[in-house]
Amino acid sequence: MSVLRASIGAFRRQVALATLCFCGHQVGEALVPVLVGVVIDVALRGGDGVALLGWLAVLGLDFAFLSTCYRLGARQAWIADVRADQRLRLLVARRLLDPAGGAEAGRLPGGLVAVATSDTKRVGLVNFALPLGLAAVASLVVAAVALLRISVPLGLLILLGTPPVLFLIYLFGRPLERRSEAEQEQAAHAAGTAADLIAGIRVLKGLRAEPAAVRRYTRASEDSLGATLRATRSQAWFSGTVLIVNGTFLALIALVGGRLAAEGAISLGGLVAAVGLAQFLVDPLQELGWVNERLAQARASARRIADLLAAAPAVRSGTQPLPARVDGALRVRGPLDLDVRPGEFLGVVTADPADAVTLLRSLARETDAEDVTVALDGAPLEDYPPEQARSAVLVAAHDAQLFADTVHRIAAAGAPAGHDLAPALAAARADQVIETLPDGADTRITEQGRSLSGGQRQRVALARALAADAPVLVLHDPTTAVDSVTEAEIASRLRTLRHGRTTVVVTSSPALLAVTDRVVLVDRGVAEGGVTDGRHDLLLRENPRYREVVRG
Repeated sequence: MSVLRASIGAFRRQVALATLCFCGHQVGEALVPVLVGVVIDVALRGGDGVALLGWLAVLGLDFAFLSTCYRLGARQAWIADVRADQRLRLLVARRLLDPAGGAEAGRLPGGLVAVATSDTKRVGLVNFALPLGLAAVASLVVAAVALLRISVPLGLLILLGTPPVLFLIYLFGRPLERRSEAEQEQAAHAAGTAADLIAGIRVLKGLRAEPAAVRRYTRASEDSLGATLRATRSQAWFSGTVLIVNGTFLALIALVGGRLAAEGAISLGGLVAAVGLAQFLVDPLQELGWVNERLAQARASARRIADLLAAAPAVRSGTQPLPARVDGALRVRGPLDLDVRPGEFLGVVTADPADAVTLLRSLARETDAEDVTVALDGAPLEDYPPEQARSAVLVAAHDAQLFADTVHRIAAAGAPAGHDLAPALAAARADQVIETLPDGADTRITEQGRSLSGGQRQRVALARALAADAPVLVLHDPTTAVDSVTEAEIASRLRTLRHGRTTVVVTSSPALLAVTDRVVLVDRGVAEGGVTDGRHDLLLRENPRYREVVRG
């Protein structure tokens, strides 16, 4: 409910104006049968042409009034609708991009897209539906007052009968709300599965696992279809039931009005007005059913949005500002004790890949492990806001993603303003990649760099990390898809470019380890404290386990 209230409250001016205009439209609509009845009574009395023309003019003005009100109200409601949708999409995006993370945990990318598009649209639509619903209620009140002037029994029938009808409509909407939420969940899961499979299509083809992928998506799609059909059945049942309830109520009004006219309790014009009002009530009652349906779907979507927005952060956010000068001394304490001197080029070799993951996640502030602490220049890394900590200690993951853009803009994504990209491109040998592309650095790369080969992607990603010019750079296997000659060139240029800046390379590549100042070997799991350090050439000669790990 907080999501719904905030969505309405943020655009309360537009919602209020739309409600006022829609109410004016409904009042004008309700007056049409009343004015027609007056015109009939005046015409039947005869002899007063001026009065007849006067009432016809009033009827014309009423039509002009109600049409103008509807146009103005629809405009304001539409503005409130689309702006609320945009506001929610931005809130969801900001939460997903929050440096503290956590919102994406346990959710597939396609599911997150569904929340940020379909669910936000359903909640935003409330700003259009609510004014219509309030106007429909106002029209019922106007119709009841008009009927009270024509006939007290008819007016009381509407005043006393409308609340039970509205309550029944609300009750009938509850199953739709539950099944609508399930429908959105299954649709999001199917979309997430599809996005997951498309992202890994090359791997699937390489493994010849297409049949398994098809079966996986088929199951997800069938579950989504089943949830959609159940929600559709609920929607059809709801709509049909609302029509039956409304039809019964209106038939009762017409029956009472007809009996009163037959007994002479109301005039012919009054009967026409009563019947016209009864027919007019069809639209607001149906409108209330539609509004309740939209509210049921919006409540289900609002819960999904609220769950995402309220997700616990993955890491704590410190409040201390990052010092203007960062020397780059790192100290890691926990199962693995690691000290990196300022400006050192350190290699880290892990016998177990899980040890590398633990170290990298701690340095990147992706998680707050209870048994691991990281200090930068003597101060706990968690004391700084995550975005500042990551700007000081940049971890370039092995599977770093490339977004759809030009090579130049991809490489410059994290670079300081005005920073020269040429040294970073040359050190990563991404300059060679640029030479092979049709438009050079202005060549547009497709999503996740799929238009590049594996080695080209790695070199562009490495250039992006180097261009950021972070005080501490942590690289994880940056050259696994690069040929040995190019790898040797990258290793030499990397050391030259990062001279005087702290650099940690987590790898088993002999070419990269050969240019390091020191290598740390983590063996038998960090929990057992199996750590040995020394220069690469010495460890290669004197440590059999190191030779085994490095040479595979």
